[in-house]
Amino acid sequence: MTAFVRDQWYVAAYGQEIGRELFARTVLGEPLVFYRAETGEVVALADRCVHRRYPLSESRLDGDTIVCGYHGFTYDKVGTCVSVPGQARIPRTARVPAYPVVERDSFVWVWIGAADLADESLIPRAPWLDDPAYTTVCGMEPLAARYLLLVDNLLDLSHETYLHGGYIGTPEVAATPITTEVDEDNGIVYVSRHMDDAACPPFYAKSTGIEGRITRWQDIEYRPPCLYLLHSRIAPVGVLPEEDGSDPNAFHVEVVYAITPETEHSTHDFWAVARDFALDDQGVSDFLAESNRTVVLQDVTALDILEKVIESEPDGYQELSVNIDTGGLAARRILQRMAAAEPARAARV
Repeated sequence: MTAFVRDQWYVAAYGQEIGRELFARTVLGEPLVFYRAETGEVVALADRCVHRRYPLSESRLDGDTIVCGYHGFTYDKVGTCVSVPGQARIPRTARVPAYPVVERDSFVWVWIGAADLADESLIPRAPWLDDPAYTTVCGMEPLAARYLLLVDNLLDLSHETYLHGGYIGTPEVAATPITTEVDEDNGIVYVSRHMDDAACPPFYAKSTGIEGRITRWQDIEYRPPCLYLLHSRIAPVGVLPEEDGSDPNAFHVEVVYAITPETEHSTHDFWAVARDFALDDQGVSDFLAESNRTVVLQDVTALDILEKVIESEPDGYQELSVNIDTGGLAARRILQRMAAAEPARAARV
């Protein structure tokens, strides 16, 4: 069992999801309401009127204030009640929590923990998502499983061979050993799998046009708790980077996952695929969007099943771990350490 890590930044939405309509999303068990103020910045408040707990997301905007749809209590951008129906005096406690929000790399990041610890420099980066040198497709799928299962899934890509055959998986993924490194000081897990001679899966064959076998590199960088980066390199067999480090003859795909717990047993699975080739080819974009969503949904189906299995098993059940699990086990240790360093107020998962 691991606790939520609350004093961290989490992705709550894509920036394109937030506009002048009230938008509800739950993060770490906290129901939130988001909207974009008239000046453009994103506002995040607790999605519960202080009066009778009516969801503010079911209410309406009036300028930059939310008017509760039940009794008309009105809140400004920092959660202060500025109007109470039927009386001039506003109770001192009439306010809802406001949450720090930052837009970066196409994501809306929110801080659920102690607001005075919300340091923007701690937000992990995914710069490809806003880089004109890349074209990105993205989406989000709800997962009816705890977030730790998705962390395990993404840090052990050997499952691609079995779960995603016909899309992204080939026999070489499971057959090729991994190397795992852990930056304990900065809490980052690195897992690499370099395949020198592998079949080219349809995901890459149809998007790059490569025919025949490929050199395929998968370099994972996991920055707990929220951000997962997969640096993928695809090239014909024998084509390697130049001595100066440049790599003009390969195709590069940056796969980004933001892993945001919704509740103890559900997760927001944000995904994005950024590429440095065929930038203006809408057909390639459509293909990658459809294919990657199919892969994500295959994971969702498997992890939703696994969540039910775990919930039904007796206490003390011991799972078996092997070499392919070294990245996931390292991630668990870091998450446990991060949670242990926070106050006991964290919700248990």
